[in-house]
Amino acid sequence: RWTIWSAGRVHVAMATVNAVVERGCTMLVHYDKSVSSTEIKDALESGSAHEKAEAMKKAIAILLSGEQMPQIFITIVRFVLPSEDKYVQKLLLLYMEIIEKTDAQGKLLPEMILICQNLRNNLQHPNEFLRGATLRFLCRIQEAEILEPLIPSIIACLEHRHSFVRRNAVMCMDRIYQMPGGDMLLMDAPETIERFLQGGESDLGTRRNAFLMLYNNAQDRAVNFLMSNLEQVANWGDILQNVVLDLIRKVCRNDPSQKGRYIKIILTLLGTNNTSVIYECANTLVALSSAPTAIKAAANCYCQLLVSQSDNNVKLIVLDRIAELKDAHRYVMQEMVMDILRAVSTPNVDIRKKALDIVLDLVTGRNIDEVVAALKKEITKSQTDTAEKAGEYRQMLVQAVHRCAVRFPGVAGAVVNLLMDFLGDANTATAFDVAMFVREIAQTNPDLRDQILRQMLDCFFSIRSSRVCGTCLWIVGEFSLTTAQIEESLETLKQSLGPTPFFTQKKKHSQWEADPEEDDQATQDQYGKRHFGEASHDSMKEQKKKGPVVLADGSYATQTASSADVRALAEAQVPNLRALVLAGDFFLASVVSTTLTKLAMRYINVAADAGVAPADANRLHAECMLYIVCMLRLGESGETPTPMDSDSKDRMMVCVKTLAKPQEADVDVWLSACRSAYDGLIADRAKQKEDEEAVKDQPPISQADDLIDFYHLKSRKGMSQVEIEDAVATDLKRATGFGAGKDEKKSALERVIQLTGFSDPVYAEAYVTVHQYDIVMDVTVVNRTNEVQQNLALELATMGDLKLVERPQNHTLAPGETKHIRANIKVSSTETGVIFGNIVYESTGSDRNVVVLNDVHIDIMDYISPAWCEDNKFRSMWAEFEWENKVAVNTTIKTVREFLDHIVESTNMRCLTPPSALEGDCGYLAANLYAKSVFGEDALVNVSVEEQDGVVSGFIRIRSKTQGIALSLGDKITLKQRAKAVPK
Repeated sequence: RWTIWSAGRVHVAMATVNAVVERGCTMLVHYDKSVSSTEIKDALESGSAHEKAEAMKKAIAILLSGEQMPQIFITIVRFVLPSEDKYVQKLLLLYMEIIEKTDAQGKLLPEMILICQNLRNNLQHPNEFLRGATLRFLCRIQEAEILEPLIPSIIACLEHRHSFVRRNAVMCMDRIYQMPGGDMLLMDAPETIERFLQGGESDLGTRRNAFLMLYNNAQDRAVNFLMSNLEQVANWGDILQNVVLDLIRKVCRNDPSQKGRYIKIILTLLGTNNTSVIYECANTLVALSSAPTAIKAAANCYCQLLVSQSDNNVKLIVLDRIAELKDAHRYVMQEMVMDILRAVSTPNVDIRKKALDIVLDLVTGRNIDEVVAALKKEITKSQTDTAEKAGEYRQMLVQAVHRCAVRFPGVAGAVVNLLMDFLGDANTATAFDVAMFVREIAQTNPDLRDQILRQMLDCFFSIRSSRVCGTCLWIVGEFSLTTAQIEESLETLKQSLGPTPFFTQKKKHSQWEADPEEDDQATQDQYGKRHFGEASHDSMKEQKKKGPVVLADGSYATQTASSADVRALAEAQVPNLRALVLAGDFFLASVVSTTLTKLAMRYINVAADAGVAPADANRLHAECMLYIVCMLRLGESGETPTPMDSDSKDRMMVCVKTLAKPQEADVDVWLSACRSAYDGLIADRAKQKEDEEAVKDQPPISQADDLIDFYHLKSRKGMSQVEIEDAVATDLKRATGFGAGKDEKKSALERVIQLTGFSDPVYAEAYVTVHQYDIVMDVTVVNRTNEVQQNLALELATMGDLKLVERPQNHTLAPGETKHIRANIKVSSTETGVIFGNIVYESTGSDRNVVVLNDVHIDIMDYISPAWCEDNKFRSMWAEFEWENKVAVNTTIKTVREFLDHIVESTNMRCLTPPSALEGDCGYLAANLYAKSVFGEDALVNVSVEEQDGVVSGFIRIRSKTQGIALSLGDKITLKQRAKAVPK
């Protein structure tokens, strides 16, 4: 390792590294000890085979570090070339790979003649390892002067007795033939390899390399060999069958009319036992055919792999393929729902989530019963699951059942009873999802309300979450409609709250203490008998004067608390609502007050018709007021862990005033407006879903003059069912406009980036294609001079989380000649990256000419796509993510709604706030946006803007789990709103 202290040495080191990169090497050797060339020469001259090997390692490491050691070359030729040690000879090949073989003019160095003689000897050596290693070394040699005298020896190795030599000989011929001018070195290589294949080669790897050589260099010969051995394809090895599938895809891509010849081969290979071949067969079928039979066969293969493979990465890849099939062939995939659902048996949350998402998109009225039955079984199994993420999986199952019940209300009755058992689940998120599900089912299914209310009152005591209690209280307050239901609901709430008061104030020794003798005996006795049974009630009486009352099941009986004991009682196992209120949850106390008010007012309205005495109605009315006042007194005492907030206090005071003068209250607001508002929310969600489905299923537009083939009039002689269906599907696509593909917002020309000027000696432009994890730059270079440009190299560098995979090959351009150069760049995160560099070439007037290229900026919009998530999940992620970027609004847009639409369009995000919430013109707007990157990163945006005097101001807050996406998205928003701000 080296530590570079000065800036000058940094530049020298960078230049050295660049020189090494320009030469290129296929290996990396770690070596961190300094050594002199004299020590290496001494070891090579007089050392043993082991010492020579160690010296060669040191020399290779020094060369890779950028240093030149020309003085040891002759020593290696004299003392290492004659060595018979196989390991030393292997290191010698590595050494010859990285040394400079040409001079500054690109001509072969004279001393390389010695190496050529040694390589010829190795190719004729009786040891098969040395022959094979030399052949592999020649695959990486680009100098034709070295390879030309070795061609006869390479071809002779095709007849060697050992398969290792034959395999590497075929690979070496393939590499040489693909070199510039390689067809002149091996003029009859395709014919030689074809004869070699037909000669009965038995080694699978050798046959694969030979067929791959024909596939790369003589496609017609590869096709002829395949067609002449159709009966034997099923018995070929997996690596050779995969090359056959690659050939089929390449041929059919160039000539789609040839699909019929190859589909039979693909269907034959589907019957093999190798999973990689089956996977490639399914991919090829999907790529070549849209026939329902072919798609179903491919889907069956994917589902088979989904169950048989144990690797989670394989399962995720297969699920991605199934998701693509689902988008393109929804109706065919609907029959595979139960097979896909089997993937949830894998104990991996990501796999389960992806499988459930796919299944829920494919649910129809025909398979909904089977899907719900399977989900119910999984929910039951999850109750006994003790895995780390069992609660998260149970939450996903609850959400899946919720979505099924919303789309198909007929199945709600079959699942609601099972799910309500999870209202008291230890996982608060699961319990809350169940509560939200039950609330929506109760709103949309009037027939189930009595059953839901009865079961909810039975399990209400087990709920320990404030959020879940609040939702359940809303259900109780809205759907307790008869006198019997109201009385039962009020009794349940009284038992959950315990007797009044919630605390007593008695001054004793300058402290506040509880006096159990002042408790409401009647209320306590009634609570003990109903909730804990007679035995516990008797035990409660016996222990009344002994302090805290402990029941038979180990829980505390209801009792009052002094201000000093409020915190202790909040932590003790007291009834659920009482414990939460004593812990200082006054928002829940306001919800309880609202529920009690609704029950009391509705009871007054229905009491006369039900024959209830006015005194009984007044008694219930007074009890509700008593509980609200007691909670107010508890909040005003100031002894709870958290003080009562003003909003909750105001809300409870409104409830007290309403109950004090019910005749002056607006009954409709209390008894019907809440339910109507929730009904409108559900209707708005349903309409939004319908609009999305309508856009998704929007029929394409076809041209009036497109040709239509009538397949009924076609000849079907000799055609298989798949071929017939494929022809029909192709014709239907052309007739309906599907064959043209989706219209892209950006045309291909908009992705062309000019890299140099028209007056530069080299004109260059790039077509940038962004895939999920890599970027492909197709650079077109044109020689604008009248001179030959030699060794023209495209040198690229990156900034950000981008990495150049390999250095593009050098080219020689004649005057006016055009070349296409491709560069691959890997992407590791969602950050705005920059690609910069230059073009370097040699000409007659100068040894080195440099043309600087324009920078290529990689847009973050290429990596993120609109996504959707539940409001609860958005809030939880917003609280969890630590990176935030706050952007101030600076625009000339006049209205807040127009500004929001502009931001949504510019950032390629989805607005989660429903359109109904954005209606109206109040001068203020707040909306949530959400998107997901190809790397699985979440991008959350909150837009809060207001309009004052025609000026829109406010802030846009961006949150994400990583810093890069937050900063990049913020820069994008800043740039876009400034662009919009320029007046026309």
